[in-house]
Amino acid sequence: MVFPYEQLRRRPDVEAPNLFAADAADRLLADIAGDVVLQRGLVVIGDAYGALTLAAAARGARGIRVHQDPLTAERALDANAEALGLGGGFEHHALDAGLVAGARVVLLRLPRSLEALAEIAVLVAEHAHPEVAVYAGGMLKHMTPAMNAVFGEVFGDVQVSLARQKARVLTVREPHPAAATVLDRWPERAFDAGTGLHVCAFGAAFAGASVDIGTRLLLSVLDEAVPEAVTAIDLGCGTGVLASALATRRPGVRVVATDQSAAAVASTAATAAANGVSDRVEVVRDDGLSTRPDASADLIVLNPPFHIGGAVHTGIAQRMFADAARVLAPGGELWAVWNSHLGYRPALERTVGPTRQIARNPKFTVTASRRR
Repeated sequence: MVFPYEQLRRRPDVEAPNLFAADAADRLLADIAGDVVLQRGLVVIGDAYGALTLAAAARGARGIRVHQDPLTAERALDANAEALGLGGGFEHHALDAGLVAGARVVLLRLPRSLEALAEIAVLVAEHAHPEVAVYAGGMLKHMTPAMNAVFGEVFGDVQVSLARQKARVLTVREPHPAAATVLDRWPERAFDAGTGLHVCAFGAAFAGASVDIGTRLLLSVLDEAVPEAVTAIDLGCGTGVLASALATRRPGVRVVATDQSAAAVASTAATAAANGVSDRVEVVRDDGLSTRPDASADLIVLNPPFHIGGAVHTGIAQRMFADAARVLAPGGELWAVWNSHLGYRPALERTVGPTRQIARNPKFTVTASRRR
């Protein structure tokens, strides 16, 4: 049968004419893997909206273990499965040993981060079946020879497919568990002298165990942000640097850190623990602020993403602004740092309320938006 990729949707993620739920890499992966997906112990990692999982389920695969870092990806897979009548053939898993234990076939959408790829490669090499075959695919514009080298550190055989429609697949075999054990290093940990914070990061977390320059600018003015705040939210918390900074600098503030990324949530929890503030930072995996009550926060801090996959798109930031507007108490403020060229100030004025510039450097702007 020909799988109906065109029927897949991205919801609840951002949908737009230039954003698609499946691409040529999904199709090439499914074609190269073929009927090997029917073997017991199939694992799918990084499936954006269900194309890999559901194409395998349509072939007859069952008991598929799936890991998707974004919460919206999990929900899109579930919604697409229901729409196509393919529910019941898979289950969601964390990125841990249980996901890949005994796996014989792994379908992987290559992450753009080499650290994220290394964490996955090490996990598979350590815990999958000795005869596991990993089919790792992506679009050529996002692939580099360094990815082959990452696999080569813990696998003995890496084969590269011919390109098709600007996509390619790496087929990887012969895991070396002993080498993988030596290289297993997640979460990575570092001390940032500029902030006085310990930063922890799993492979897929943005910026790794460092403080990105946008966050650093926001940190430089964070003490000015609603000094009387009792409740604060780090929206899109990443590695939890802002949440830990708030909890460290303001012992009386209750901090909630929220992100839809499983890697970010795990990283934030580790960062809070490393800085001794776990008891004052509640970490939640959430699609924006969907589980937060209306008018419940005095302060929200935000360093929003401006990419969706490989596309520059402001849709996620706009949704975050709307979430913040709903969750801020009257008079509460959203303190956001953003790439200056994106010109978010009019959107913040319109969505949240009166907005003033707090700081600016050659690349980033920090604004404070007060809820009407």
